[in-house]
Amino acid sequence: MDETDRRILSFLQKDGRMTNLELSKQVHLSPAATLERVKKLEKQGIIRGYMAQLDPEALNLGLVVFVQVALEHSGSDIFENFSKMVRGIPQITECYMVAGGFDYMIKARVKDMNGYRNFLGRTLSRLPGVRQTHTYAVMEEVKSDPKLPV
Repeated sequence: MDETDRRILSFLQKDGRMTNLELSKQVHLSPAATLERVKKLEKQGIIRGYMAQLDPEALNLGLVVFVQVALEHSGSDIFENFSKMVRGIPQITECYMVAGGFDYMIKARVKDMNGYRNFLGRTLSRLPGVRQTHTYAVMEEVKSDPKLPV
């Protein structure tokens, strides 16, 4: 990947709906050469896809919570089962297996604190192997930027 590829990625992260013609002008390449590079970046998996960014408040998903999850014991089966179940829960927008005093860090979006209480009691705490959770409710979103530094 060279500097032109990085510029392409940077522009597409800002505006994924940018036409190939607009992109080619920004990176100073012909439209054909630009399209070829974009297709190559897609094929390599560097560009995973394109999507719209939605306003969580407008969708009644204004509360962000981070939840530390500790499982009952360590073992590949319990980790696999937990991961599989988490992938199917729409309120969970991010989930990471971590090293340290707990096993997973989850980011979830819900309507409000009552919505979180229901989510915790009816969904998260009922996942197989969950021993303990610690929740951190977000009071203010200071920075949330999906763009990667390329």
